[in-house]
Amino acid sequence: MLNIEHLTKRYGDKLAVDDLSLHIAPGEIYGFIGPNGAGKTTTIKCAVGILQFDSGAVFIDNHSIAEEPLYCKGVLAYIPDNPDLYEYMSGIKYLNFIGDIFRIPPDERQLKIRKLADTFGLTKDLAQPIASYSHGMKQKLAVIAAWIHAPKLIVMDEPFVGLDPKASHTLKLMMREHCDAGGAIFFSTHVLEVAEKLCDKVAIIRQGKLVRSGTMEEVKGDDSLEEAFLELEAE
Repeated sequence: MLNIEHLTKRYGDKLAVDDLSLHIAPGEIYGFIGPNGAGKTTTIKCAVGILQFDSGAVFIDNHSIAEEPLYCKGVLAYIPDNPDLYEYMSGIKYLNFIGDIFRIPPDERQLKIRKLADTFGLTKDLAQPIASYSHGMKQKLAVIAAWIHAPKLIVMDEPFVGLDPKASHTLKLMMREHCDAGGAIFFSTHVLEVAEKLCDKVAIIRQGKLVRSGTMEEVKGDDSLEEAFLELEAE
């Protein structure tokens, strides 16, 4: 579903991502972890077509993000670490705007919005301007917007930051359900306990280089994911 092949990205003299390759298959929740400044967000932004990269290739559903960006962006959803929404809009106008972009029929759209908004307890706030939302409410709105067009691939950068425990639990269930239905999820997180319980596979990046990847058992061995991560950091 997502193939990152020998991805390299520089900012001037700084090598932010160094020859990184990852493969996320349909049905997989794939965690992406590393310390601050390791290159996680840069990798994600390159993968979804926000940043150009210096070399390598990214394929989504077997289509190149560089050569076929419209197709790729039509089958993926991206949630950044700090959702930058149109704050002058109300929540419902924003969701309808997203629905228009992805050409979701009005009846289907309204059913999905109602179901997801009820699930996250956001229904009564949809008429309010997004500028009045807390960070957690904006995060919930971004999640709803990501899910309403049934993307094949969902890419998220620190999706649990700002969510209350109930919303975090709901999102975890939605992630598993999405992948059980044949979709794929690639997300970064600093919450290693969540990654260990939720992910099918995980990759650890440090200073732009991939240092370990594979199934959870392959990456952590007999240790916890936190212990394996700290051990790699100490090397």
